[in-house]
Order: sequence, then structure tokens, then C-alpha cells
Amino acid sequence: MTPNDDFAMLIDGKPVSAVDRLAVTNPATERVIAHFPDASSQDLDAAVASARAAFPGWAATPIAARRAALEAMGDRMLADIDTLKQLLTSEQGKPLAEAEGEIGAAAYWLKATAAIELPGGVIEETPEHLVEIQAVPLGVVAAIVPWNFPVLLAMFKLAPALLAGNTLVLKPSPVTPLTLLRFGAQVADLLPPGVLTIVTGGDRLGPWLTAHPGIDKVSFTGSTDTGRQVMRSAAATLKRITLELGGNDPAIVLPDVDLEAVVPRLFWAAFGNAGQVCIAVKRLYVHAAIYDRLRDALVAYARTVRIGDGAAEGTQIGPLASAAQRDRVTSLIADCRAHGYTLASSEDPAPGPGYFVPVTIVDDPPDDSRIVREEQFGPILPLLRFSAVDEVVARANAGDYALGASVWSADARQARDIATRLASGIVWINEVQHLSPTVPFGGRRQSGIGMENGIKGLKAYCDLRTIVTRKGSAQAQKLGETEE
Repeated sequence: MTPNDDFAMLIDGKPVSAVDRLAVTNPATERVIAHFPDASSQDLDAAVASARAAFPGWAATPIAARRAALEAMGDRMLADIDTLKQLLTSEQGKPLAEAEGEIGAAAYWLKATAAIELPGGVIEETPEHLVEIQAVPLGVVAAIVPWNFPVLLAMFKLAPALLAGNTLVLKPSPVTPLTLLRFGAQVADLLPPGVLTIVTGGDRLGPWLTAHPGIDKVSFTGSTDTGRQVMRSAAATLKRITLELGGNDPAIVLPDVDLEAVVPRLFWAAFGNAGQVCIAVKRLYVHAAIYDRLRDALVAYARTVRIGDGAAEGTQIGPLASAAQRDRVTSLIADCRAHGYTLASSEDPAPGPGYFVPVTIVDDPPDDSRIVREEQFGPILPLLRFSAVDEVVARANAGDYALGASVWSADARQARDIATRLASGIVWINEVQHLSPTVPFGGRRQSGIGMENGIKGLKAYCDLRTIVTRKGSAQAQKLGETEE
């Protein structure tokens, strides 16, 4: 198969190539499927200059027109969903059904975010003063998105940034740039040139972008280590930042759950998208009264799940997105074996190419093991036994991460009581990973800074301007008193 070399960046509303190009590999076949531009520093300067030039006009565009543009972009995405989902599967690996779900959710995010009202209005009125708050855009926003949900997580940033009146420079991951480049080409005519810019490149591009003096805000989703680098880089010019970083999400399962109903839900909460989800269940705490039964049922369920090429019919779990991620997960499995932990795995994928790893369940490893302390971001899950609520809350709250958590119980009151004691940015009860364009989402501790989605997320793309008016009648009265 000849790689597709037609992919171009979007700069100033036009397709732009680059002198250098990088390869995209299909993680299921390990074949190069396309090449994309590796932007130079001059390319980035041109991109930021175009975004800066477009900012005054876009900021002055009526909010109704900005809403309409986002809705039209969502419609274009849905109209192209068949091509986009195949492209996403080919570069990221997830099954076609999941790819279609991601594209559909991304289009919904565009449309639903368009309906959110900007903050502002009268906050105080007295006989002497009228005090108003106005939301004003920041300027040029840099959005850096990861490879696990490249389209959906890009819309988490694009939609509120453009709605607020900013212009956007979007940088996809070099692992998964193709679907977003296709999207940019499809919607370019819906926006004035420079309002949306998409630049691609390798590891040098991110640091250039976060340090660029023409960028006013950086919104980054990725690892905590890279988030620290982004924060240091942004500090030089006091850029605004939103950081959605790593997670090591605990799930607490109480003994009153319906095992037959809960096992499939817990499985997919941990292993959907091959475990490559920032808010996947990554530590599963199970009450001792049901531990053995739940473990055996989870292992049995895992052995029914089909792992393979995401483009093949019937595939439920695809490969990991890159060789580097495959190697990280297999190193964790090797560490578990080296320490003598008991492992239960699904059947190994068929021999051949691809970054495949079997679903692996680790039976009650110690709390100080790597598989418990580290974010695995792959199809390996530690099951951990507990006996008392106070004990499990303390264990669940241990560590540097605090992104998401979940509690599973038939007793809603007890579950909610436990949820209020968990140190996480978001806690679900009897489900996991439910997000919405109207629900704020973000982490605590080293899982991030700031919020995405909802009015809280929209505010992160605005500055607030306060206007204080001394009323004319009060001023006239004051002047009269002075004359007397």
C-alpha cells in the first residue's frame, strides 16, 4: 500500500506543507500509512502571526455568528463521519465502532458548547453605581491534544476557545495527526482565515509552541511530566494555562453489588480503548467478601473479548497506539512477573505485526508495587482486596494523582458518603467516564490545573472585565451638595 502524502497543515485558511515530513504508522499492521508535515520554526511563526491577525475580527464577530460556525463545523464532521472514523482507526487503532462514537461525540461537543452562555452581566446595582462583568477573549490559544482521543479532546478546547472569541493554534499528537488534518481541510471555509490553525510536527514543535511569545494561553492534555514542562515554558510570558494530566483512578466495589451486572461494566471501565483513557479505572478495590468471585468473573469475561485490528469486524479491543506505549505496558507486566505477582490474562493476540497486548489482571499486588503506584495507560489492571471503608478510602486517596474515581454499591447513600471523601476532581457512582459539554471536568493534585467543559471551562478561555458606572443622578446630587 502506498502511503498517503496529501495531508497538509492549515495556516491562514490554506493548506500548507513543509520541507520535512513525518510518517504515521498503523498500530495494527505496523505499516506506514501516510506522511504529514513536520513544521519548522518559520512555519510556526507564520501560523501564530495569522492567528494574531485574525483575532481582532473574530473577537468582534457577534456571538450568534460564532455559535453558528461551531454548529456548522459539527454538521461537517457528521457528514464526513465514515471517512473520519476509518482514518482514526487506521492511525490510532481503536475499533471502528469506538472511532465512530468518538467522532459523533466530538460533533456533539461542538454543537452543545455553542449553546453555552458566556459569563457576565450586572453583579451590583445601587442608587450610586452600576457594576457589570464582561467576558472578553484572551487572544491566541495554543491547544495541544493527545493521541488516545485526538478528535474529541481537541473539541474540548476548540469549541470553548472559538466561542469565547479567541483564535486557535491546534497541535495534534504526531502519533495521530491525520483525522484532525482532514477535519481542518473540511471546515476551513466556515471560518475567516487564521481563526483555526492546525500545525503538525515532532517533539520539537510542542516546546516551540508553548514558549512562543505570540501565544496567550496554552491548553494541554497529556502526561504529568510533560505538563510540568508546559508550565515552566508558559511561565516566561505568564501565559494562561489549562492542564489535564495523568490519573490513577481508583474504583471501590462494595459487597452489595450485583456481580453479574457489574462485571462487564467494570471491565470496560478499565479496558475500553485498550485502557488508554485518562479516566479509566486503574486500581480496582474490591471488598474481601466478594473479591474471589469478582476476580474470577472478571477473568472469565476477559477471555471472551476479541482483541485484533480495529478495522476488522468483531474486534472489541485494538492495539496500543504506538510501540512506545506497548513497551511501557509490557515493562509493567514484566515487573509484575519478576516480583512473583499472580497474573491472569486473556488469550494472546494472534502472532503477527501490531502493538497488541493481552488483557492482564494482577491479583492483589502490594500497594507499593509499580502497577499500583503508576498510571499504566494500557490493558493491565490490579485488583486490590479491602475489608473496611476507612481503610479503602485512605488507600484510594494515596499517591500524587487525583483525576477521577468511582464507587459501586447498591446503597446510594453509603456510596455518596464515600464519594465525598475521595480526593478526585470527579467521582462517579455506579458508572464511570460520564462526561458532558455542560459538566466541568478537571483534576486535583498533580492531575492538572483548571477545568474543561461547562461554564467553568468556558471561563478559562476568557478574561473578565469589570465596568463600574457612577450613575448620573447620584453624581448630579453630589455636585449640588458641593455647591451648597
